Amino acid sequence: MIHKTFALVPSRYYSSAFEFDPVLAVLQFLHFSAIHTSLKLTRQSHSRILTLGFSQNSFLATKLILAYAVCRRPFHSRLVFDSLQHKNVYLWNSLINGFVKNGLYSEAFLLFNQLCSSDVLPDDFTLSTLSKVSGELRTVFPGKSIHGKSMRTGFVSDTVVANSIMSMYCKCGNFGEARKVFDEMTVRNAGSWNVVITGYAVSGHREETWEFVKQMQMDEVKPDAYTISSLLPLCDGDVRKYDYGRELHCYIVKNELELGIDSDVHLGCCLIDMYSRSNKVVVGRRVFDRMKCRNVFAWTAMINGYVEHGDSDEALNLFRDMQTIDGVEANRVSLISVLPACSSFSGLLTGRQIHGFSIRKELNNEVSICNALIDMYSKCGSLNSARLVFEDDSLCKDAITWSSMISGYGLHGKGQEAILLYDKMLQTGIKPDTITTVGVLSACSRSGLVKEGLNIYSSVINNYGIEQTLEICACIVDMLGRAGLLDQALDFIKAMHVEPGPSVWGALVSSSIIHGDLEMQELAYSFLIQLEPENPSNYVSISNLYASSRRWDAVAEVRIMMKDKRLKKLPGCSWISINNKTHCFYVADKAHPSSSLIYNMLDDLLLTMSDAVVSSHLETST
Repeated sequence: MIHKTFALVPSRYYSSAFEFDPVLAVLQFLHFSAIHTSLKLTRQSHSRILTLGFSQNSFLATKLILAYAVCRRPFHSRLVFDSLQHKNVYLWNSLINGFVKNGLYSEAFLLFNQLCSSDVLPDDFTLSTLSKVSGELRTVFPGKSIHGKSMRTGFVSDTVVANSIMSMYCKCGNFGEARKVFDEMTVRNAGSWNVVITGYAVSGHREETWEFVKQMQMDEVKPDAYTISSLLPLCDGDVRKYDYGRELHCYIVKNELELGIDSDVHLGCCLIDMYSRSNKVVVGRRVFDRMKCRNVFAWTAMINGYVEHGDSDEALNLFRDMQTIDGVEANRVSLISVLPACSSFSGLLTGRQIHGFSIRKELNNEVSICNALIDMYSKCGSLNSARLVFEDDSLCKDAITWSSMISGYGLHGKGQEAILLYDKMLQTGIKPDTITTVGVLSACSRSGLVKEGLNIYSSVINNYGIEQTLEICACIVDMLGRAGLLDQALDFIKAMHVEPGPSVWGALVSSSIIHGDLEMQELAYSFLIQLEPENPSNYVSISNLYASSRRWDAVAEVRIMMKDKRLKKLPGCSWISINNKTHCFYVADKAHPSSSLIYNMLDDLLLTMSDAVVSSHLETST
């Protein structure tokens, strides 16, 4: 039997190993079994070990335990472990690690407790493994137990163990303890600094993060690729932070942190993401084009950059190139990233194709993909398709699923259906969050369901503990304003617990325009100008308002303010998608290559329309 199995890998080395050293032969066979995740080969290896009388060989047993764990049979590993009379720390580690890799974390901690009760002491590998598990589970209590055991055994002075403990505390939200461990370390490596930098960054302490990086350099520790990838997400927002990002990019180039190496593809993705979030998607594309090794994550980062920048055409083109040119197959994250590109210009056909792709790849039951599909179909005008995705019995709905469908109903003016679905969601035991609340209130606003909307608002605030947000408040103002209750809307704004933002005053402006309340318009515009002094649309709108009232002095004053601030309103734009290409048009635009043909057609249409008007007048007079 064993000779037949070895024939799977024809090699003189295996044959000679089996002939002269049976232990080495079994080891090679176990290694082969683990690589190919073959339970059958692992059992054959186990049988051979028993036949050769090596059942108490701890080294072979360690490899056998690992092989069973790789084949997702951790309890078979436990049987091998229990059959051994003498158990060393390596056997314990192999068994614990096997349960961890199979997601059986409770059993792993039970084994650790049994280890601590035996005459064998845990080593650095045991402690660092279980510290990592505690961090992933976000459970600080067992993590503290590991920390205590590390201190009693002296392994807390081990750099790897200390790094694992710090990481655990950071992931559990106990950053103070992590910093305490760092300060008590006698020997630190780049990984130690990286853990604390990541902790600062995740906890939102941006300024402290940069100060800590300076301390790292003063300590003569060189930032590595992981350090840079942790810092790049902090480099969006204002110009100063963007300059930090450019400096980090220069550091990458200067220190030859090559983006083409597989291990540093993550660094390239972080650079693309940083530039995209800083509205420098063109620079992000340059980084992407220069990457020698581009996996699905790099493609997805670039696609997502175009989507967030509003360039749906380029996002979809890149999505096609990813599969046709580089042969990279889309995964769950890339599908979720590209679906909003279909929504932005009503690319229903492309959205359906992506939906079909997800079905072929058996990803259509992934809740995150279904949520994105519901949102895409709703925005493309195909509410029935969104409903079909939502009502699929195989879909395990979460709060986002319900919110997406509720928002879809609201977008199509079906307020009653949105409320019924909201009530059904509550009956299933899912509590509303801010997104759900905004969705259902928007639906009530568009459908004129003021009473129902106010009742829902009161319920989420008083019964579910949801705090006021600008989005929720803007929905209430819009709902009251659309119904003509402008004074009530203004009273609501005055009573808000949060400072009214542009969305709130913008909702009041829209309602004031609908109902022709010039005084309320002027009031709302004055607050908008205070909040958005660099937004030219506000100045143009209030100037038009003054002009309609023949207040020419006020118009001149607003125009002077715009001139002083060097503000210029961007022209309005309309677009149409033909053959997967979006054509944009501005007022009096002649930049389009077919502009002469377009204007000729427009002249023909105007002539036809004027002839029709003349004909109707003649018919009326006769």
